[in-house]
Amino acid sequence: MGLFDWLGTGTEEPEPVEPVVTPAPTAEQLQGQLDKIEETMKRPDVPTPVKARVRKITGTLRLILPRLENLGLGSYDAYAAMATATDYLPEALRSYLRLPRQWADTRPVAGMKTSLMLLVEQLDLLDATTRNLLDAVSARDAQALYVNGAFLQEKFRTEEP
Repeated sequence: MGLFDWLGTGTEEPEPVEPVVTPAPTAEQLQGQLDKIEETMKRPDVPTPVKARVRKITGTLRLILPRLENLGLGSYDAYAAMATATDYLPEALRSYLRLPRQWADTRPVAGMKTSLMLLVEQLDLLDATTRNLLDAVSARDAQALYVNGAFLQEKFRTEEP
């Protein structure tokens, strides 16, 4: 056995690596994620303003989820809705809930803002975003209704004498 047998010649090609593709969550899985978030909101240490904001966000997401299929696989709106349910909202809540309540609600951490204030700002942003997503999804459905109505008018319009 020679030196190059130990070191290798460097001519071996690496094994091809298959990319791991995780499928997008189903509407049922997303609904389950929202159920978990809402269950977390039943904790007594969650402040009322947080509970109210989270309820608004999850309620809006529940209106969006049945329409996700209509948006298409590469849709930014579909991705934003899924990411809000599975990542953005849960992570904001987890980060806040890991903190001791008294400290999180009274100690300024960013300028004069407490962790609670920062969370409320994030929740307000997510609420506005999900409402915009609902508007976009609903506008598509409304546009389809309008187009169908225009088609029917053209197809069945009768000339008045």
